[in-house]
Amino acid sequence: MAKPEAKVIKPKHTIDRDITDLLMGGFSAMFASIFTNPIEVVKTRLQLQGELKKRGQHAVFYRGVGHGLYVVAKNEGIVALQNGLPAMLGFQFFLNVFRLGSFRMAERRGLLKDSAGSVSLVRGALVAGVGGAMGSIAGTPFYLVKTRLQSQAARAIAVGHQHKHTGTWNALTDIFRREGVKGMFRGVGPQIPRGMTGSASQILSFTYAKDWLRANGWFLQMPLMMSFFGANLGGLIMTLCLNPFDVIATRLSNQPVDEKNKGKLYKGMVDCAIKMMRSEGPLSFYKGVVANYLRLGPHTVILLVAWDQLKIIEEYLRG
Repeated sequence: MAKPEAKVIKPKHTIDRDITDLLMGGFSAMFASIFTNPIEVVKTRLQLQGELKKRGQHAVFYRGVGHGLYVVAKNEGIVALQNGLPAMLGFQFFLNVFRLGSFRMAERRGLLKDSAGSVSLVRGALVAGVGGAMGSIAGTPFYLVKTRLQSQAARAIAVGHQHKHTGTWNALTDIFRREGVKGMFRGVGPQIPRGMTGSASQILSFTYAKDWLRANGWFLQMPLMMSFFGANLGGLIMTLCLNPFDVIATRLSNQPVDEKNKGKLYKGMVDCAIKMMRSEGPLSFYKGVVANYLRLGPHTVILLVAWDQLKIIEEYLRG
C-alpha cells in the first residue's frame, strides 16, 4: 500500500515574501497619491504663502483648500492640480517601501507583539519610526522636486521662490548638475523626524484602532470598514504630529540657493524653525494643516485600505 505523500509546508518567511511586503507598501501609496495629489499642490502653496512675513503684510492668494483648488484651476487649468505627480509617486513609493514594508515584515514575524499578544507601543513605534526615517531619506530627492514643481505657479498667484523646472526628470538632472548629490538631498534634515513621527503615529494609531474595534466586536465581518475607520484615525493623528516638520521641509526644499549652492533663506532645519517663529509666529508651523489632513485623511484611508486588501489577497494566493 502506497504511503500518502507528506504535505509540503512552505516556509513562512522568505526573501520573496519580504520583497512582496516592500512592494505592496510602495504601490499602495502610489495608488493613493493619484487621488490626493491636487490637495498636496494646494497644501504646498499654503505652506509657502507669506513666507517670513507677518500676518497682514503679504498677499493672500489661497484662502483655504477649496478656494486654493479653484484658484489653481482658474489661473493655470485643471491639469495644474496634478503638478508634480510623477515626483510625488516616486516619493511615496520609496517612503512606503521602507515604512510599510518593514512594518509588515516585522508584523509577520511576530516582532511587534508583547507577552500578552498585543501590539507593543514601543516595538511598533521603533519599527515604524526607523522605517519612516529610512524611507524619507530615500525619497528626499523626489520630495524636493515635488515641492519645487508644485510651487511653480502663474505669476498672478505665485508664492515662494519660483524655480524653472519643466518636469520631474528635468528637475532631477538640473539639480544634480547644478548642486550635486548634496543638493539632491536638500531638506533631508526635517524629513527624518517627519518620517519617524508620521510613520509611527499613522501605523500605530491604525493598528490600535483596528484592535479596539475588533475587541469591541465592531465590523468583525466587514474588514474593509474596519480598515476605513482605523485609517481615518491614523490620518488625524499623523497630521497633528508631522505638520511642523512638513512645513519646514517644504521651505527648505523650495528656497533659492546662491552660487555656492547654499540656501539663501535658511541654513538648515533649526534656523528655519527659528526664523519662522520670529517672523510668522508659532501658528506658522501649522500652515496648511487643514489641507494636510484633507490630503492625509483620504490618502491614509486609500493607502491603508489598499495595503490591507493586498495583504489579504497575498495570504489567500499563498494558501
